[in-house]
Amino acid sequence: MTDRTMTDRARRIALLGAPIDMGASQRGTLMGPAALRTAGLATVLESLDFEVVDHGDLSVADVRDLTDTPPENANHYREIQRWTRVLSRRGYEIATSGALPIFLGGDHTLSMGSVNAMARHWQERGRELFVLWLDAHADYNTPETTITANMHGMSAAFLCGEPGLDGLLGDDPRASIDPDKLDLFGARSIDRLEKELMRVRRIRIVDMRQIDEFGVAVMIRRVIERVKASNGVLHVSFDVDFLDPCVAPGVGTTVPGGATYREAHLIMELLHDSGLVGSVDIVELNPFLDERGRTARAAVELIGSLFGQQITDRPTPSNAIAPGE
Repeated sequence: MTDRTMTDRARRIALLGAPIDMGASQRGTLMGPAALRTAGLATVLESLDFEVVDHGDLSVADVRDLTDTPPENANHYREIQRWTRVLSRRGYEIATSGALPIFLGGDHTLSMGSVNAMARHWQERGRELFVLWLDAHADYNTPETTITANMHGMSAAFLCGEPGLDGLLGDDPRASIDPDKLDLFGARSIDRLEKELMRVRRIRIVDMRQIDEFGVAVMIRRVIERVKASNGVLHVSFDVDFLDPCVAPGVGTTVPGGATYREAHLIMELLHDSGLVGSVDIVELNPFLDERGRTARAAVELIGSLFGQQITDRPTPSNAIAPGE
């Protein structure tokens, strides 16, 4: 695919909501898609000259259960299995239509379906999918290593083909990515057995110490150069707990010491400049825990940066002091 074709593709954006919250211990992320819409996500993207189509929220009410035996240590497996199948199928359809999908969550289990859809799409077109996992957590547990049995902590492991959830997609195609195509960025909370599995798989991880020591620009450019060198396409899976809780309090798994507002915007600006982003997740926004929509607005502003909004383009906040006052 030429750069021009990727550019044309990127001018059409499809929003798809996945109101799922049983993958986490704290309920409420099912309200995330509505909060992102209320915070003006479509309006921001349209102001950047994108054609935006909102496909609404998916439902699994009419999806039949499969007959495989649910694994131990995988809470709400059957419900998440339905969501994963529906998300994978619908995401693949949207990708093949030529639009750039933005998946609105919902907890991080949605990535089991969204990334599978995008990996399948790009593999059929002879390009490799890379995944940038912006998250306070690695989410690289399996049913064997998990402490909580919450499946949002197994998403990254599943998309890399780890065993334990092999029946999740039923007979639908499973398009895993190689572990060396996953970059974990901003992690600061990883379980002991999870960390050992990641060491064995040689998963690339940039934790907050590395970001503090070398800066986000240096570290994110390393990711970008790896993707470019392989003529790859990048899926950005953005968990809002990547941000420091003082920036984004509306999450169920806050971990102190996260990315600042400006660090996060710089990451998004550099990703936009790269021209590599082909799909996005926005996950773990919990409006029930938010402060008057603060986290939703921050997420929308960051997506604006990811799709080309410049720092000088931002409107003056309505509560700002006008010049001369």
